[in-house]
Amino acid sequence: MRRWALVLGLCVLASLAGCFLQPRRALLHPPARAAAAPALYQVTFTTTRGPIVIAVHRAWAPRGADRFYYLARHDFYNGAAFFRVVPRFVVQWGLGPDPQINMAWDQANIPDDPVIKSNTRGMVTYAMGGPNSRTTQVYINLGNNARLDKLGFAPFGQVTQGMDVVDQLYAGYGDGAPRGHGPSQRRLQHEGAAYLQKNFPKLDRILLTRVSHP
Repeated sequence: MRRWALVLGLCVLASLAGCFLQPRRALLHPPARAAAAPALYQVTFTTTRGPIVIAVHRAWAPRGADRFYYLARHDFYNGAAFFRVVPRFVVQWGLGPDPQINMAWDQANIPDDPVIKSNTRGMVTYAMGGPNSRTTQVYINLGNNARLDKLGFAPFGQVTQGMDVVDQLYAGYGDGAPRGHGPSQRRLQHEGAAYLQKNFPKLDRILLTRVSHP
């Protein structure tokens, strides 16, 4: 009887290990094109400060919504820190704790979406370094940043619950150099969680991601 219990226990552990490894395998091989997301879905991020709920509207920015849906469903953002918190401007995240996964998505750019909604407080948008350069990094607008609209930053979602949590995310390090003393995005990409734990231990992070369909 004990032998069968041991065998059963090992099978359960193996199954659980497979469940954890499956999303990682998917994240190490970005798809050429993500499948279409639902017209409306919600992503709840359980963070070290509390829950943040984002409603994503595919009609606002279809390519951005599709990418975010894929990343959220495969737990890409679990463990990710809010590494750039600039009061009255933005909260940014989207580089994870695993350098291998970060590098797998480094060149997985998606084409731009037309700007339909404005970068006002609570709107969620991809960070980018020029045309057609969106990958995994996103930000929440902390203020009215409508000036970003004409630069091509297309919001795809909106915080519907938890803006009070967003406002409490640790901002003590400020922006990255040279504007502040925050993390280097390049080092975070290449070194992952170890870099933040050593140099920026106070940053808040995402503990769990849940996707739902209203």
